[in-house]
Amino acid sequence: MAKRSLAAQLDEAVRASVAAAAAGGAPDRDLASLARVAQVLRELPREEFRAALRSDLQRSASMSDGTAASAAGTGEAQARAVHYLRPGLTSITPYIIVQGAVQLIEFLKAAFEGTERLRMPRPDGSIMHAEVAVGSGAIELSDGSEAYPAAPGAIHLYVDDADAVYARAVQAGATSIYPVTDQPWGDRQGAVKDQFGNHWYIAKPIGWTPGPEGPRSVQPFLHLREAHKMVPFLEAAFGAEALGVAKSPDGTVLHGTMRIGNATLEIDEAHGEFQPMPCHLHVYVPDTDMVYTQALRAGATSIESPQDKRYGDRSAGVKDAWGNSWFIATHLG
Repeated sequence: MAKRSLAAQLDEAVRASVAAAAAGGAPDRDLASLARVAQVLRELPREEFRAALRSDLQRSASMSDGTAASAAGTGEAQARAVHYLRPGLTSITPYIIVQGAVQLIEFLKAAFEGTERLRMPRPDGSIMHAEVAVGSGAIELSDGSEAYPAAPGAIHLYVDDADAVYARAVQAGATSIYPVTDQPWGDRQGAVKDQFGNHWYIAKPIGWTPGPEGPRSVQPFLHLREAHKMVPFLEAAFGAEALGVAKSPDGTVLHGTMRIGNATLEIDEAHGEFQPMPCHLHVYVPDTDMVYTQALRAGATSIESPQDKRYGDRSAGVKDAWGNSWFIATHLG
């Protein structure tokens, strides 16, 4: 007969010990001391341990529920973050107002391989509003009016082949500001001016690629007097983040990149041929009313107070101390 394991003998002794205690007897003396230890072990865990374990499990369950709720909340927050943007636009889009918007649309197509997404003509054939996608960004534009006269701007355009895009822009009617060359900061860049006076700084980025995170293909570029004051204005008005501001020893802004939402714009101190060009910018934010109020407190003046528009946005307008117009909007869906 096979010898029983110690564990089996111990288990039998415990059962015998329990039965003997119930009948008033005693188990085998050889296993009595071991059985007493085993019986104590069989009675574990003790009540205080069970209570502690129950408390830990309840706390763990609560934390799991909280984590799930937090994850759900994060998902809802992300959904809201996407919701306030009009589909196809980022947080910052340059809005170019010209006399001859149809011609500008054709230039954007020919020079930058733009894709026309929207055109809303007025009864007289002029353009009330249009959108052209360029790379990972977009340009909004319209014909000028008495309320909003033509105002050219400066755009930093990031492309895969600066030489080819520069050549297409010149062929499409632009004039050269400077040819494409390797720049000290690493990009290969040239610049042109279109027939409406807009500056296009065409660059092949080195070491990074425009996309959903960080700089986009289309970035407004503001040449400013006292550019250093624009940084705190953008921070106070739009909750902007300075991604990098390079200054000379005397404090002059040589170049700065500011992030608002999921997009960026660039600034520098006006110099030489690159003088102030007060322009129009369309900025999508989660709360138009709050940002409008912040902008006024930061020193902007009102163009239009917040109101719901028939095209689905809640919109307002302000003008900063440099003459730039900011169209603030929240897409209502």
